[in-house]
Amino acid sequence: MKYAQFLAKYPLISDQVSRGEITVILRELETILQRGITGNIVEFGCYIGTTSLFMRRLLDTYNQSDAREFHVYDSFEGLPPKVHADQNAAGVDFKAGELLVSKKQFLREFQRAKLAPPVTHKGWFDQLKPNDVPDDIAFAFLDGDFYDSILASLKLLWPKLAENAVILVHDYKRETLPGVERAINDFMQGKRYHLQHEQNIAILKAL
Repeated sequence: MKYAQFLAKYPLISDQVSRGEITVILRELETILQRGITGNIVEFGCYIGTTSLFMRRLLDTYNQSDAREFHVYDSFEGLPPKVHADQNAAGVDFKAGELLVSKKQFLREFQRAKLAPPVTHKGWFDQLKPNDVPDDIAFAFLDGDFYDSILASLKLLWPKLAENAVILVHDYKRETLPGVERAINDFMQGKRYHLQHEQNIAILKAL
């Protein structure tokens, strides 16, 4: 468990993800690396870069930063508007434009940490084209918060998954962000898959 040393050594630079959640993310990524499952790494929704930094550290530790592409996608304009599937009285604090971090701020965190930045894409997820996403994806972390963002991410990623790939989706079964679970349920209808739930993260694997 090489990732454990990172959690003890490096701080979390935002409060949007917990140490327990980062543990799940890094554990699943490390499993991909240890098993030698080939493919690239993607993250949809990075905010200021807490998870991105930890993922880069793990890739570096396994000497995989040159062997695999690491792509990060974010609007860098904060949250999009909600749709009906996102409505919940408990989630009134999540409004369009909130959680705004610029691309410049995100890249600055990598500079401060003296880490190579990922390939960074600015744009709304539903406006991305298949060619904007690499083929043969071994690991994906989705943190889009809302229904449309998660659904758009899954539509882009699912046809490009490598064999034995894994998708992690943040905020699953979180009362304040009901659109996440609804997007997963709607997209996965008719598909063969395994879903595990841990620390507000859905762990999805195609069968």
